[in-house]
Amino acid sequence: MSMTLQWFMIYSFVNGMEKHDFLQTRMDRELKDSFSITHLSKQYFDNLLVCRANYNRVFILETGNGTLQVDDVIYKVNGSELFLVAKAQLYAFGPGTEITGYELSFGDCFWEKAPGSASNCKAVLFNNAAANQQLPLSDTDYTEVNGLFKLLHLEFIKDDYSNKLDALAAYLKIIMIKIANVNASLVNGYDSYENQLYRRFVELVSQQYQTTHEVADFALQLGVSARKLSDLCRRCSGKGAKDIINGQVIAEAKRSLQFSSKPVKEIAFHLNFSTPDQFSHFFKKNTQVSPNDYRGHFVNIGM
Repeated sequence: MSMTLQWFMIYSFVNGMEKHDFLQTRMDRELKDSFSITHLSKQYFDNLLVCRANYNRVFILETGNGTLQVDDVIYKVNGSELFLVAKAQLYAFGPGTEITGYELSFGDCFWEKAPGSASNCKAVLFNNAAANQQLPLSDTDYTEVNGLFKLLHLEFIKDDYSNKLDALAAYLKIIMIKIANVNASLVNGYDSYENQLYRRFVELVSQQYQTTHEVADFALQLGVSARKLSDLCRRCSGKGAKDIINGQVIAEAKRSLQFSSKPVKEIAFHLNFSTPDQFSHFFKKNTQVSPNDYRGHFVNIGM
């Protein structure tokens, strides 16, 4: 399926743009079997083309120069690093950016082929993607992780054979585990038990944010006090437990406002707010704009 190009009115997606500037935006291409890995060799971006991700993405870059913007945050591209983009995020490489490396894309239905033991790794990396968007790699980590991407790519481009998808899913599982280990090594001050508990918390938040926003509810399920859970989250991510819950709710609210026509009232109840006013107050407190104003900045003005 060819990529669909659309024009959107986007506010503050690109640093320095005025409120009503227009950006060319493409919808993500449909992937066979919801999986793809591509080798990028001196890939050059000469204009700004924003993509809304329908798949989770991992970029491992050998070399790079320029910028990558994900939602409203701009990252400098340096090379020897990973970038993670979660499904439904907006991203774009800045004009003049050049990269060499691999682009790995996979959907939830493909991930289900991966053995369940890797699920926590995916959850901690992608359910709170904003906390893990850019991961620098040491020389040793880059060599090891890039080698896995190379093997996965070689397997992907082979002719189809029985159980090929299972083999690809197994490679993907190993890669997710390795990236999760890299992510853990970048955070100081917590042991393996805390690491596992934090990952379980992030997974629970991704599953239950529509039914509860209370730290105490998650702490009860994990068998720890709310204070201990908050302290643990700060050590593991630099954010409190409540901030992580709120971040998940805000991310889903933004997606619903941008990419659906649901009334604000319906979104509020879907996200477990008692009233639309309660939701609007929460949203404005965390984003500095009202839900209606935020939606107004993402108006589709034609194909």
